[in-house]
Amino acid sequence: MTTLRVVALAFDGVSLFHLSVPGMVLAAAKELPDLPSYEVRYCAVAPGRIRSDQGLIIEVTDGLEVMHHADMIIVPAWNDPSQPAPAELSDALRRAHAQGAMIVGLCLGAFVLGDAGLLDGREATTHWLAREVFAKRFPRSHFRPDVLYVADNNIVTSAGTVAAIDCCLYLLRQRHGADAANRMARLLVTPPHRQGGQAQYIEQPVPQLPSESRLAAVLEWAHEHLAEPLTLDMLAEVACMSRRTFTRRFRETTGTTFVKWLNAERVARAQQLLETTQMPIEAIVSEVGFGTPLSLRQQFAAHMGITPSDYRRTFCTRLLERGSSDKGDYCAR
Repeated sequence: MTTLRVVALAFDGVSLFHLSVPGMVLAAAKELPDLPSYEVRYCAVAPGRIRSDQGLIIEVTDGLEVMHHADMIIVPAWNDPSQPAPAELSDALRRAHAQGAMIVGLCLGAFVLGDAGLLDGREATTHWLAREVFAKRFPRSHFRPDVLYVADNNIVTSAGTVAAIDCCLYLLRQRHGADAANRMARLLVTPPHRQGGQAQYIEQPVPQLPSESRLAAVLEWAHEHLAEPLTLDMLAEVACMSRRTFTRRFRETTGTTFVKWLNAERVARAQQLLETTQMPIEAIVSEVGFGTPLSLRQQFAAHMGITPSDYRRTFCTRLLERGSSDKGDYCAR
């Protein structure tokens, strides 16, 4: 099975957390059956001893030349966005991108991608604290302040620190499907996909509300009853809240509306069923609660950019090309 080569950039002041995330999410994929292995290596503009943001010293032996053979390059949060990335780093990223590598900027790492000109004409995001500086510095980028991560072809950027996990789970989901990302999320004990964007975190204190645990339980209940005709009033009643209070608490917790959350959850469930079962589309419609095949097609296309039938064919084709025997047997049926 093919080994995918991932290169993470290290530099003085680099986020130790961001250096760890690719290994936690991608390299750990070896624990899941039927997935290719990921080899994560680390490089620096000047190899040698690197001091992380936590003061730990890291010995980095590889230089930028390892980017030439990478399938994916991950740039952690740049420690000083006011300082442009070195020219040799920008050149290396541009060459790797031209060769087809996926380039990922975590948090303020998006500034490094912008300095390399890789965000011109593309959607991108970064930490909300730097949103105004980013938008002014890279006016040719289509800045998305409302998301946790955004992919534009083979360029991916993510929001604040912990969104790096969301981003790397997306990379697994994009290459290997929702089921693989869901299994990895369970290993990490983290949500496979957080709904909503950065708006729920911008300059707001963390609410200490007795209703929080109750709301989390209600969302879990809703997830287990997706096939049913769920309504906002129904969930508010289950939560023992007024419609108005529930709507406010829901938005504070998820960063989105109930309808958008419900549609996204149903699409995610449909995606998993398309990957892992031979259920007809009509049966999936009933299983996820969309009501009609048209509703499923519309919502699936809006979220995934592809129809359910085309997704199933494309996903199976990808797996067959990568030589996944179990999935290949399923797809061939």
